[in-house]
Amino acid sequence: MIADPIADMLSCVRNALHARKERVDCPWSRIKEAIATVMKQEGYITELSTVQDGPRRMLRIQLKYDSSGRPVLFGLQRESKPSLRKYVGAGEIPLVRNGLGVSIVSTSRGVLVDREARKQHVGGEILCSLW
Repeated sequence: MIADPIADMLSCVRNALHARKERVDCPWSRIKEAIATVMKQEGYITELSTVQDGPRRMLRIQLKYDSSGRPVLFGLQRESKPSLRKYVGAGEIPLVRNGLGVSIVSTSRGVLVDREARKQHVGGEILCSLW
């Protein structure tokens, strides 16, 4: 059993980017699918789908690279961990890399990017940061 499935998904994506893989498959969950959907909306990945691998559902993420072959996503960091949750109010959501990156926040209105959470005046748990 994996202690932190979100960190596992981020590690899968990070390792695939370093290995210059075209796509990565990781075990499916609702929260992982919501995080990957936000990543797609922000332009960090190209495609997202769920595939059935025997009895298990897998999340298939198509990675995105620029014209010179460098990954569009430079860094991923897990913010709120099972051992130390990080909750913030709407006005306390931090900027990532002085606004060049995004935070993914789990709110009462769903999983949102930091800009949307500030705009809707909702706080929540900061799941991860991307840049």
